[in-house]
Amino acid sequence: MSSPISTNLVPSQHGNTSKENRHLSKFKPSFWGDIFLSSPSEMEMDAGTQQEYEELKQEVRRMLVANTDKSSQKLPIIDAVQRLGVAYHFEKEIEEALEIIYHHHCNHIEIDGDDLYTTAVRFRLLREHGFDVHCGTFNKFKYENGNFKESLIGDVKGMLELYEAAHFQLHGENILEEALSFTTFHLKLAESTVDYPLSTQISNALKRPLRKSLPRLIARSYISIYEGYVTQDEKLMKFAKLDFKILQHLHKKEINS
Repeated sequence: MSSPISTNLVPSQHGNTSKENRHLSKFKPSFWGDIFLSSPSEMEMDAGTQQEYEELKQEVRRMLVANTDKSSQKLPIIDAVQRLGVAYHFEKEIEEALEIIYHHHCNHIEIDGDDLYTTAVRFRLLREHGFDVHCGTFNKFKYENGNFKESLIGDVKGMLELYEAAHFQLHGENILEEALSFTTFHLKLAESTVDYPLSTQISNALKRPLRKSLPRLIARSYISIYEGYVTQDEKLMKFAKLDFKILQHLHKKEINS
């Protein structure tokens, strides 16, 4: 949807009204398509759409319960489900998946998960869900002198996740305070050098990190961001769009009733 354009005209010196020559901006097509163009009365799901919705929900559920020992495979799915605003459908599955991830982490039986991205996402999700995780897990990303390794700067997605994780710090966790300062500085530099959608995700995070935002606001912006990644799951993407559309319709009905 394009932004409204001012139609105010400047009177000419002769008192006549003339048309302004205005530059017409070319906006990118919206990832949302026509999802918001239907009127409330047109948004009722028919039987076919309802069936598709339920099938997609089951597909997402299967992804969450799939048996894997790799945190690097399961954590991005949980993270995407939460950011897309559909986690309320899968609370039990998410908690059970995180229980397994926490058990593997505590007992050092993970097959992978030592990279910055996976470490930061795991820390944030576990702490967000009330698991007892120690911030010392980030010490491996520091030099002996206490500074964060310069090699991290090139891992922009990992830096972004460390930035988000740092907002879940508790009092006295100095390493997370240092991580917040370190990542904020370098993400501001990286914002203008990386491509969409990562650039937009960084911009949104710097303005309002996940811990300080509302789930529905996160969902609305992240649906477009997630669709821009080549690694996105099409079924999860479609389910999130349908779910957002349904909730929007229900909210409109409540307001109008």
